[in-house]
Amino acid sequence: MRRAMMEAPLGDDVFGDDPTVNRLQEYAAALFGFDAALFFPSGTQSNLAALMSHCQRGDEVIIGAEQHSYRYEAGGMGVLGSIHPRVLPNQPDGTLALAAVEAAISPDDPHFARTRLLAVENTIGGRPIGRAYLEEALALARRRGLAAHLDGARIFNASVHFKTTVKSLCAGFDSVSSCLSKGLGAPAGTVLVGSRELITRARRARKILGGGLRQAGVLAAAGLYALENNVERLAVDHANAERLAKGLRALGLDCEQHTNMVFVSVPAERAGPLAEHLKARNVLVLPGTRMRLVAHLDVDAAGIERALAAIGEFFRDEAGAPGGIRTHDPWLRRPIL
Repeated sequence: MRRAMMEAPLGDDVFGDDPTVNRLQEYAAALFGFDAALFFPSGTQSNLAALMSHCQRGDEVIIGAEQHSYRYEAGGMGVLGSIHPRVLPNQPDGTLALAAVEAAISPDDPHFARTRLLAVENTIGGRPIGRAYLEEALALARRRGLAAHLDGARIFNASVHFKTTVKSLCAGFDSVSSCLSKGLGAPAGTVLVGSRELITRARRARKILGGGLRQAGVLAAAGLYALENNVERLAVDHANAERLAKGLRALGLDCEQHTNMVFVSVPAERAGPLAEHLKARNVLVLPGTRMRLVAHLDVDAAGIERALAAIGEFFRDEAGAPGGIRTHDPWLRRPIL
C-alpha cells in the first residue's frame, strides 16, 4: 500500500484531473453498481455531503438513534446542513422498525419539516443487516417518495458476513458512503457512490465542507489498494473477534460479538485500571463500562491471545478484591503469554 502511494501518478483533484483519484472513483462506482463516485477525506464528511445533497435547508431525515450521522458526527447535519433529524430507536438487530418509519413521515403541512430522506447504517455496532430488510426499507421509501442513503462505513464487513457482494447488498439506494480505512486498512478516505446528478451536488457540498484536495492521488492509491486486496481478508477479522469473545466468556465476562466487533461489560470502577493494565502490555483500548474491541488487519491471532492473556491476568489478580470478578475457569491457570 505504501509503495502504491509513493508511485501513484498525481494531478489536481480540485480540477478533476488526478488520474489516481479518477481511477479509484471509477473502480468504486463499478464495484457498487452506481453511475459515479466521489472521493472524500473522511466518512463524516462523506455522510454530511450526502445528506446535504439529498435535503434542502429545513428538510427532514429519518435516522436511527445509534447511527453515526446522528450520534457521532458532531451534529453536522443540523449545524452545517440545517437538516432536521427525526430520530427513531434502533432495534436490537440495528434496524429501524418500518412501521415506526412510516409513522414518522411528516404530512405535507407547513407546521412540519418536509421528510425527504431515510438513512440507515450497515453494519451498525458491528451488526450486519441483511438484504431482505433493506429491500423492505427501500420499498417503503419509494412508496412514500423518500430518497434512501446508506452509511456503509463497514459495508464490506456485512458483505463478507453474508457472502455476497456490495453491489447486491446496496442495490436500490440513492447513495452509499463507504470507508476505505477501518477494516480495509487505508490511512484515510471514503467514497460516496450515487447517480451522476447526486455526485455533482455532492462535489459542491464537499467544497463547502473543505474537502477539496489537490494531489489526493497519494491517498486514493491507498484506498484503491485496499479495495483490490483487503476485502476478502475481513473474514479473518471476524474469526479473530469470535475467538476474542469466546475467550472473554471463558473468563466469566459478559460480552457480545458481531462481525469484527466485540462489546464487553466491565465494572465501572475497573474500566480505567483495566485500560492502564492493558496499555502497559501493549494492548490499547478505550476505557468504558461497555468496552468496544475491534479486530482489524493489524491484529493477528497472536495479538488476540496476548489481549486475552492480559485481560485474564487483570481479572485473576482482581478476583480476590471486594466485588471483584471471580471465575474458576481452568483457562486462567494457563501460562501468561
